[in-house]
Order: sequence, then C-alpha cells, then structure tokens
Amino acid sequence: MLQSQTKENMISDAEWEVMRIVWTLGDTRTSQVIEELQPKMGWTESTIKTLLRRLVQKGLLKTEKDGRRFIYTATVSQTDMMYNAARELLDRMCDMHKGEVILKLLHDSPISKSDLEKIQTEVNTKEKTAPEMVPCNCLMKSEHIC
Repeated sequence: MLQSQTKENMISDAEWEVMRIVWTLGDTRTSQVIEELQPKMGWTESTIKTLLRRLVQKGLLKTEKDGRRFIYTATVSQTDMMYNAARELLDRMCDMHKGEVILKLLHDSPISKSDLEKIQTEVNTKEKTAPEMVPCNCLMKSEHIC
C-alpha cells in the first residue's frame, strides 16, 4: 500500500486520466493510451507522451520496451491511489465531521451490492467500539463543538 504521497508522486488531474486508462487496460502500449485519451480529452500525442513520461519519473508507471514500442504498467493499484488521495483530504478535516462527509460520499457514489455488504460488516464491527461523539481535533484543548 502507498504511504503518504510525497510532492513528487502527487499527480495532476491530467495524470489521473492517464492512470485510469492504464489501470483499466492493464499492460498497455503508448498507442492505446493515445487512442483512448485523444477523443476524450482532445490532447496531442506529445502531451500524452509527456504525461506518461512524468508518471514513469514519479514511479507510478514502469516501462518495458517491446521492439520500438513501450509497454506501460502501473506500479500501484487504483484502489491504493484513491485511498491515499481520500486519506490526505480527510486528514485535513475536523475529526468530528468526517462521518458526515463519508455518509455524503456513500449517498452520492455508485456502489455495488458486494461493496455495500463489506461496508455493512465494517459498520457492524466499528459500532461495537464507537464513541457516542467524536471530539473536535481542530484546537489544542478541544471541548469546542465545530
């Protein structure tokens, strides 16, 4: 699993688009990434190649040469990257309000029955030890209600 993202491996929205293609296709050639992204994003070949190169430099993609072509493979899973991005955002929020945010995300996100079953299992487990109220962590002495 990814640890906290460093500045070098934080990725832009454009880089996320490239990673989504690689995660979906698995091992993929430059031409496949270009074929998918050009109609969707309107980017030039050189822009897409630059994005691929940056992701390799950040260690998020690895390359293997196949004749004159490059094959790209993700070095990190989509779930790990998504978790890391969400975790970084949640770490900047007040502990007291994280549950509300997670609830809204649950409400607004398409989720499979299988994932809902896993969420229910996790809720049942957490419910056994959950406090009545999560304290605010915004101030040093926190009896404050945000």
